[in-house]
Amino acid sequence: MGFLSGRITFERFRVEGPSPRQFGPEHIEVLERFAIGQNETSSIDQPRVGFLAGDHLLDLGFGLEKNIVNDALHCGIRIDTDQVPAAIRRAWLQMELAALTVDNPSGRPTKAQRQEAKEAVEARCEEEVRTGKFRRMQHFPVLWDARQGVLYFGGSSTTAIDHCKDLFSAAFDIELHRVTSGRLAREWAADSKRRRALEDIAPTIFHLQDDSQAEILWWNGHSENFDYLGNEFLLWLWWRLEGESDTIELSDGSEVTGMFARTLSLECPRGESGKETISAESPVQLPEARQAIQSGKLPRKAGLTLVRHGEQYDLTLQAETFAVAGAKISTGEESEGRAEVEERVDSLRSLTETLDLLFHTFCERRIGKAWASDLGQIRSWLQSQPSTAKKPAA
Repeated sequence: MGFLSGRITFERFRVEGPSPRQFGPEHIEVLERFAIGQNETSSIDQPRVGFLAGDHLLDLGFGLEKNIVNDALHCGIRIDTDQVPAAIRRAWLQMELAALTVDNPSGRPTKAQRQEAKEAVEARCEEEVRTGKFRRMQHFPVLWDARQGVLYFGGSSTTAIDHCKDLFSAAFDIELHRVTSGRLAREWAADSKRRRALEDIAPTIFHLQDDSQAEILWWNGHSENFDYLGNEFLLWLWWRLEGESDTIELSDGSEVTGMFARTLSLECPRGESGKETISAESPVQLPEARQAIQSGKLPRKAGLTLVRHGEQYDLTLQAETFAVAGAKISTGEESEGRAEVEERVDSLRSLTETLDLLFHTFCERRIGKAWASDLGQIRSWLQSQPSTAKKPAA
């Protein structure tokens, strides 16, 4: 059931609008009113989008007990598209042309015959599409958390995300705003009264021999886009966990212990030396990982293992979007039934809180006076040989 079992993949969205403190029967009624199949589009070329009850691709059995869990609304979104494959359209066109030109002396179709064949194919496509023969159904889990004012979307497709935003806007009169690393930085700066300091920063040059302005291929350079901080965060975290301590104190007084694990994707920010993906139990320990960052590549995605408050989270984090993939969260060994799914929702909240607090710790240093010291140490670390020794936390 989406977020209520197995590993979790998601992107987060802040909810702006009439977000409830708790969900009730009126929200279930909205799900039913905007369920898949209830609101047909006027054109067969337009995708059909609607809610599902969450269990499977055809589940329309909505209910309070089923869809409201621990102050969160859990459901699914289905996107149906009807499209005849291009290869079949071409085959039908050839068949139509063959029938129309059988009596042509040249064997070639006239302009009028080509137009007639195209119209016949379009008519056949419409007829076949209406039968549902070429329908593609996609199912994405969704969890709307009233406590956090956040909606978790179980996918990363831009098209699917846009359909999700449109559906929730129409159904619940809310707006969804993607929680990227840049947005997290802006929210931190607003809460910390550091907006001007944030606006004054620019992408970091990590290599002393590089005296040019930092260039990042996947960053648009917009003054309000700070998503590049996600790449800097992963590099800073790599240095901190490897060169300083595997435990970091957070602003709420708790501690998080972490390590890079399973996978690491790096890319040259200038697009000169390409991309590299490393898979290993501890990818940052491999020489090719160190060589990649020494050559100027930046982390774009990393597998992480984090432990906080006795809970362990295994996940893959995308630097710029802060999207999470394959997250493994735990519940009590004796938990089952309703208690287990409620614990999973709490564990999901704790996971995102841990990620945010860890990123806020980076922001505090990145935007503050401590960055000069950290940057100097990172530059020295980049020039040094890898070491397994850990220093006490600063």
